[in-house]
Amino acid sequence: MRVSVLAKPLPAADGDVLIVGSYADEKRLPEPLARLDRALGGRLGEVLEAEKFQGKPGQLSHLYADGRLAAKRVVVVGLGARGQLTLEAVRRASATGVRRARDLGARVVSIEVLGDTLPLGPRARAVVGGALLGTYGFDRYKREKADKGVEELRLVEPDTRHGRELKAAIHLGTTFAEATAFARDLVNAPANEVTPTYLAKTATQIAREGRLKLRVYDRAECEKMGMGAFLGVAAGSEQPPKFIHLTYSPSGRARRKVAIVGKGVTFDSGGLDLKPADGMLRMKNDMAGAAAVLAVMRALPPLRPPVEVHAIVAATENMVSGKAQRPGDIVRAMNGVTIEIGNTDAEGRLTLADALAYTVARVKPTEIVDLATLTGACVVALGSLCAGLLTTSQPLADRLKAAADLVGERLWQLPLIDEYKDGLKSDVADINNVGPRGGGAINAAIFMREFTSDVPWAHLDIAGPAFSDRDLPLGPKGATGFGVRTLLAYLLELK
Repeated sequence: MRVSVLAKPLPAADGDVLIVGSYADEKRLPEPLARLDRALGGRLGEVLEAEKFQGKPGQLSHLYADGRLAAKRVVVVGLGARGQLTLEAVRRASATGVRRARDLGARVVSIEVLGDTLPLGPRARAVVGGALLGTYGFDRYKREKADKGVEELRLVEPDTRHGRELKAAIHLGTTFAEATAFARDLVNAPANEVTPTYLAKTATQIAREGRLKLRVYDRAECEKMGMGAFLGVAAGSEQPPKFIHLTYSPSGRARRKVAIVGKGVTFDSGGLDLKPADGMLRMKNDMAGAAAVLAVMRALPPLRPPVEVHAIVAATENMVSGKAQRPGDIVRAMNGVTIEIGNTDAEGRLTLADALAYTVARVKPTEIVDLATLTGACVVALGSLCAGLLTTSQPLADRLKAAADLVGERLWQLPLIDEYKDGLKSDVADINNVGPRGGGAINAAIFMREFTSDVPWAHLDIAGPAFSDRDLPLGPKGATGFGVRTLLAYLLELK
């Protein structure tokens, strides 16, 4: 979808569809709706009244312009109450309106920069992001492709003085949305295609296109580094493991050195502690954290943040075979910590243990953020629309929460309760990879903290929001690309 600025009044904005917003609980049509209504001879007001349109979020109406406007149709989207408007409401209204335009067969869509109570740049960015995210689809493996699609989106702003600000907003909105779609594509693709080797090849392509530094370690090299936790998970699979390290360096002096670590289990059967069929069905999504950090690295060159960013992915499958690790086995992580395997299905924290230990030893970052579809316990606690945030640094947590609020992704901070470490004790090793049933998301984070040394660290458990079984306001069911926009916003705001 091409996105541009159209410097014309709304009645003169051409295209197949013109999208405008309406607030709830207002007695008369506000500008610019009133101006359009006059141009349409009062028909817009009549249609909205007949349909009892109230401007509620998600509400839609449309009518033919009958040649009275430059556009062929008008679509009106509800924004909710004027005094309660948020950027997320603008994002969702844009997605709703552009989807309706697409379903009406529109190729060229003009849209008001919705939400005039908010600053122009952020709401323009939200309009673009909502339009692109809301019309995302995944039909790579279907013979019959969708024949409807919006080819051009025009942000209507008559005042030419705002052109530069709008173009910057379009750049940010487009880059964030395209990165999210890239992550969605990776997660939506099947595990027989997206293997550890596939992720390594994807990282190679990202490095080549963005001129990033890349190192991919194979099994033998990981053995030399002492990555027993990671390789223990990989032991049961015929697919060779790949340990991926991508580096983005800014053109000038880096203000910070940040590491982002993504869980990269491309399929999780549970290992010998086998998952039930229903629990295994969507386990192609267990590399959603890896997909997110790869998507972020792909987006960094055009965004040019003044920070050095390292992306780390320990990519493997967790499979069943005669070589698979067993409950009761003991493995040694890269930092020397020995781990008793209490459950082979708690494999993500094992791969992340070596990824975090490597990051501390080899990267020496200012701070670390990891994303992982880690625990069902976090889904039980927070549901499918919110990720858990656990951290050793409150300033880091505050920056991440501010970034998530800006882009409309939900994070909820959970505590790291030191006394819970007693539940991870082992009689035969330094630590067990599982603890008591209660507080499972916290226990997992406490386990991972053992491999972060004294580096400020935040863990995002994205098991709930990474994949959706139903359509959402900003995308269809399937992979969501959760965390990509939060990480990008966080990195761009670092000083």
